Amino acid sequence: MQPNHLLRLLRALARQGLDVQYNNQSYSVRWLDSPNAPIAEVLLPENLPVEAKALKQLASLATARHPAGGHVCRVCATPDFHPGDAGVAIGSVVETLGQVIPAAVGSDINCGMRLHVADLSVEQFLAQRDRFVELMKGDFFFGKRDVTMTAQTMQTLFQNGVVGWLDAMLDAPTGSVVQSDLNQLARESDRIFLNGSMSGHTRWAPEELIPAAGMVRDGGLATIGGGNHFVEVQWIEHVENRTLAYQWGVREGQLAFMIHSGSRHVGKYIGGMWRDRAQALWPERLKYPDSRLFPLSCASHPESVSDYLQAEATAANYAFVNRLLLAELLRLRLRQVYGDLEAPLVYDLPHNITLPEGQGWVTRKGACPAHVGQPVIIPGSMGTPSYLLMGLGNPDWCCSASHGAGRLRSRFDLSRKGNQESEDELGLTGVDCITLRQERRIEEAPAAYKPITPVIDAQVQAELVQLVARMRPILTFKA
Repeated sequence: MQPNHLLRLLRALARQGLDVQYNNQSYSVRWLDSPNAPIAEVLLPENLPVEAKALKQLASLATARHPAGGHVCRVCATPDFHPGDAGVAIGSVVETLGQVIPAAVGSDINCGMRLHVADLSVEQFLAQRDRFVELMKGDFFFGKRDVTMTAQTMQTLFQNGVVGWLDAMLDAPTGSVVQSDLNQLARESDRIFLNGSMSGHTRWAPEELIPAAGMVRDGGLATIGGGNHFVEVQWIEHVENRTLAYQWGVREGQLAFMIHSGSRHVGKYIGGMWRDRAQALWPERLKYPDSRLFPLSCASHPESVSDYLQAEATAANYAFVNRLLLAELLRLRLRQVYGDLEAPLVYDLPHNITLPEGQGWVTRKGACPAHVGQPVIIPGSMGTPSYLLMGLGNPDWCCSASHGAGRLRSRFDLSRKGNQESEDELGLTGVDCITLRQERRIEEAPAAYKPITPVIDAQVQAELVQLVARMRPILTFKA
């Protein structure tokens, strides 16, 4: 039986023309005036809140269709589902045929997760915690990192991602990478989704980052970024699937290092460019879609579809290398403080990306691929556990999983009211957050997020993923 508050919400949405049904842990939603659009599905337990705005955004995404040809085949959303600022709900997954939708990715292209483990106990880490933190603050916050590279290396980074960057670095290492084990980085490239390499091109990169010659000092590389991005030190509290964990090099009691960051200013530059281009290419004399989502059609502008995918890949390549360099700075400091640690990579996977799947494309916004046998990394908040899982390739949910717990309260709400709430009310008691701006602690407090356990349980029960290990936070860096 549906709770009264949910029934009231469904009736209110029906009066606005939105047909919403709830059954067996999932919502089905569609605009009544768009009967030809696919029904959008949201995997969301009834004890978790749902916002009308997010349901409307998902139903509108399902209606995105270019008049020259191209349509949405399927739309679904993961349990971290909540409204997005740019008209597309976070947690949305959309399968398209004959068209791509740049707005469904947005500007945080290839925001993603990276996970390393180290044979270091919590006690050993905490004994040198202050020294380690000060070194990392210098790298992450005070610009002491050195990620200088040649113009040629930067160009191949944009074109070929980790594979191209690493090949160039093996020939002529620069910056702090000269201290890195480049052979280890090469071995680990097969633990990155798509090897961290997509088909990009320098023509989409910001001009100042691709000079013809000389050295490039990019202030955006190896930076965490704002919003929900972080670098977190964790400990592996429990291993559920010991066979898989062993294969992936994960054991109880180890430390884990989780990185959540994306393409930074490069993604903002490319995402903004293609938001404007997609709108400019909309057929003249035709009304703009109510959703303000402008697909690119293979029928009318096939070159623009190819160009957009190449541009998105260019930003994605930058994001893969950004996470690698963040991890490498961390690994170098670990070795400086704690001795010769391998700290191997477990996996690196993207969110906010368009990928060819089936006969068309699947675009994930605040969701990640969860193909059969693939590692999946889902963080909680800085006061709750994070999880390592294995994808099960569930076709009913477009082989996808959530990218986190999902926001419960907006940053604006917390910036207005958070200072009036206690540490306990915000969930911040005992949380070790390293930041230069104290308002970030409040904006990203655990109370800002949905409880992670039901989000994970729903996906396990629906057979999107299988649990491998659970990690507890020790300390979190927030820029």
